[in-house]
Amino acid sequence: MSKRKLSRQQAWRIEKIQGERAKRAARRDGDAQSALSGGELGPEQDGLVVAHYGTQVAVESEPGHSQRCHLRANLEGLVTGDQVVWCEGDPMGVVVAQRERHSVLSRPDPYGKLKPVAANIDQILLVVAPRPEPHANLIDRYLVAAEVVGIEPIILLNKTDLLAAEPELAEAMDALLAIYPTLGYRVIRTSIRDDGLGELQDALRQRTSVFVGQSGVGKSSLVNALLPDADIRVGALSESTQKGTHTTTTALLLHLDCGGTLIDSPGIREFGLWHMSRAQVEQGFREFRPLLGSCKFRDCQHRHEPGCAILAGVESGAISERRLDSYRRIVASLEES
Repeated sequence: MSKRKLSRQQAWRIEKIQGERAKRAARRDGDAQSALSGGELGPEQDGLVVAHYGTQVAVESEPGHSQRCHLRANLEGLVTGDQVVWCEGDPMGVVVAQRERHSVLSRPDPYGKLKPVAANIDQILLVVAPRPEPHANLIDRYLVAAEVVGIEPIILLNKTDLLAAEPELAEAMDALLAIYPTLGYRVIRTSIRDDGLGELQDALRQRTSVFVGQSGVGKSSLVNALLPDADIRVGALSESTQKGTHTTTTALLLHLDCGGTLIDSPGIREFGLWHMSRAQVEQGFREFRPLLGSCKFRDCQHRHEPGCAILAGVESGAISERRLDSYRRIVASLEES
């Protein structure tokens, strides 16, 4: 198929946008170079990106002391959590180099291109709560996303204080989460009431973490309880819909009193799977992995095909029917998108 020919107006608009981007990059690099050559900066030092503000970042070399910095033109992809080399300045510093990442979370931008949103994360805490009601497929989607990027996931059941007054709800939550420890996933139960943060604090200690999950499950409330000085705005749960409202508006790295760090960002909260392939989704299901490649047909869809190793795994009890259903739903959503 031949490429669609652009109209003169479309070509002009694309050229104009590209030219504006080039000018902005040149201006940023010019500011950085001017500061570097003018002797206005301190010596090079290692730093940590703790916040991202469009074309600038805040960098710190020790907790609690940060400075806004210009970026060299070849460093446009920096995100919160990046390790960098920078020079302190007055009034602004300059980031001169980026250290290698050991992990990165990305999500598609409005044009479908993957963009990093946070770097050097050790673990992802998937926050669920009795309300808004969690579903197995939603939990599995987040777990698959974490598996594919190679970052350890932990399931965090928040608002456990609600369960004491509703035995049926407590039973439903136990049934929903029972399978995950058998697959090797850690499940933590917590509440900002009744001193229920001890196990969570132990899990966060000396690690860089992110919270993900639906709006309304109490992510911002947890951050405020762990670090009151953060003062993150909390969105009230709608009485009519039992759904939360989005509250976090910028990517921040917070140092917790328990000794760990937490990256809080709206771009992380609900990162999706639509950029993944079916093969990646298969790998994201831990119990599938020993059986992958053993199906009779190479393009097996794990539905009704004879000689399907995954279906045989369901029959033997190695794979649950519920998890297979989650896999099918995820793959169907990828095909739709």
